[in-house]
Amino acid sequence: MYRGDGAAVIELGTARPAWQLLGDGAALALVQQVDGASELAARCVAALRERAWIGDAELADQLDGLTGAGSAPLLRPLAVDLDELAEIMDGDPATAGGAVDRESGTVWPQTVIDDGEVPDAPDVERFLWVAGGSRDGYQDMVEFIDTCSDQRFAERLGRAIRGKGAFRRFADLLHRGHEDELTRWSEFVSERRRGRARAWLADAGYRVTR
Repeated sequence: MYRGDGAAVIELGTARPAWQLLGDGAALALVQQVDGASELAARCVAALRERAWIGDAELADQLDGLTGAGSAPLLRPLAVDLDELAEIMDGDPATAGGAVDRESGTVWPQTVIDDGEVPDAPDVERFLWVAGGSRDGYQDMVEFIDTCSDQRFAERLGRAIRGKGAFRRFADLLHRGHEDELTRWSEFVSERRRGRARAWLADAGYRVTR
C-alpha cells in the first residue's frame, strides 16, 4: 500500500485482514486496473459493512463507487496520510491537534504550527483545523478489553485503565509477555484510528486519494 503497488496488495493474504488499510489498497488496485481488484474490493465492502465501525461505511461507499456497485460519494479528493491525521486527532490534549492543508494534504501537528514552521498558517481558509483529544483513545482500550477471551487478563487490563496514567499502564501490561494480545491490540487500534480519521475527513467534505 505505501509503495503504491496495487498488484502487491492483491497478493496479500486476508487471514487477519486490516479492512481499513486493505480497503485503501483495493482502491489503489482498482485505480491501477489490477486483475483481481474488483474481487478484493467486494470482500472489503462486505466485511466493512458487517463490522460497521466508524469510518467503515465511508470506505465501503468509496469502493462501491469505484467498482460501479454504487454511487460515488460527492467528496473532494485529498492526498492525506490517514495515519498522520490519526496521530494529531488522538492523544494528550496538551500536544494533540493541528491542521490539514486543503491543497496538498500535508498534516501539520499543533506543536509545529505553534513554532511558526508552517507556511501560510495565518491563512485560516487554507487549512482544516483538527482538535485532538484522548477520549476516543480511551474508549478503544475499553472496547478492546471486551474482546479479550482470557477473562483474568481482561480484568487486569480493566484495572490498569482506571485513573491517571491509564494509557501507560495499559501499554506496559500488554508489553509484559503478552505478544499475541499486543499484536491484536496494534491491529485493533490502527483500524479504529484510521476509520475515525476517514470519517472526520468525510464530515469535512473530503475523501482520501492515497
